[in-house]
Amino acid sequence: MEKLTLCFGCCDGERLKSVDYSTLSKRLGELNYLIVKRIFELVVSRLNRSARRSLKLKKELLAIDSTTITVGKNRLPWALYHGERSGIKLHVSFTNRTGMPLQIVETTGLKHDGPIGVELENKRFILVADRAYFSIDKVDRYTTTNQDFIIRLKENIQLNRKKSLKRATVEESNIVADFTCTLGTAQKQTEERHRVVEFTDYEGAIVRVVTNLREVTAEEIASMYKERWAIESFFRWIKQNLNVPVLFGTTKNAVFSQLFSALIAYVLLKFLHIEGHKKNNCKRLSFASFTCQFLCATLPIEWRIGLKEILAFHRELNPLNIV
Repeated sequence: MEKLTLCFGCCDGERLKSVDYSTLSKRLGELNYLIVKRIFELVVSRLNRSARRSLKLKKELLAIDSTTITVGKNRLPWALYHGERSGIKLHVSFTNRTGMPLQIVETTGLKHDGPIGVELENKRFILVADRAYFSIDKVDRYTTTNQDFIIRLKENIQLNRKKSLKRATVEESNIVADFTCTLGTAQKQTEERHRVVEFTDYEGAIVRVVTNLREVTAEEIASMYKERWAIESFFRWIKQNLNVPVLFGTTKNAVFSQLFSALIAYVLLKFLHIEGHKKNNCKRLSFASFTCQFLCATLPIEWRIGLKEILAFHRELNPLNIV
């Protein structure tokens, strides 16, 4: 029987006790996944708060997107997707500066992104989202409720009564246009005028985004939208390193318990990686390299010492021993 072993590089070679695949599958099926999700939310809240204090940020970016994990339809009959596949979806709000998710909503794969995106809104941040999260009503509501946003426009959205904005000339700028307008057709059109910025991506294709930010340059808006790549990198890392597509159970409880456990592992590793780099004697490691060496108990000695100090500090700071 396959064994699952996790080795902690900062604990002098100590290992978690090996667990049989079948035992893990059974226990995950019995465990209410909402318990694991609540633990994830508590951990994320503590770690994001700590990171925000150290960064001294006023208002940061919050990327919103989703990722779908699919398997054969017979494995998850409660989550039928397309064709011969079943699928579940994680809708994520992701803080770019901390490199961690802020909130996650779990659904079956066929759930549309737009309505779920409403649950991820947060006025403390500038929302950055792709076309799936755009709607006429939403951008009007964001403007009247002071929710800052940058959302990519769908290609078929009609732009009316354009009025160009004055802007300084910037050498080698990728900005194509910067103007205000109303969006939509005569039957369904925004009540407010919105700022639209058009720019070229690295392949030369034109990207159009709508925003309510007026006190920043078009170049800054284009740069902020491009920072969405961070959430895409997060999705790739989760799938490649935490073995999420290999499910240890097929019930709803088992699947989502496994996924939120994987996410807890990610945010803890990310936090330790960030905090470790603050130690002067710890040489720089990429997150992928850090994760590999951490799990294989091959971290350099200065990293092991540094992580012990970090863990000891947070145990004293946090009476719940979350970190």
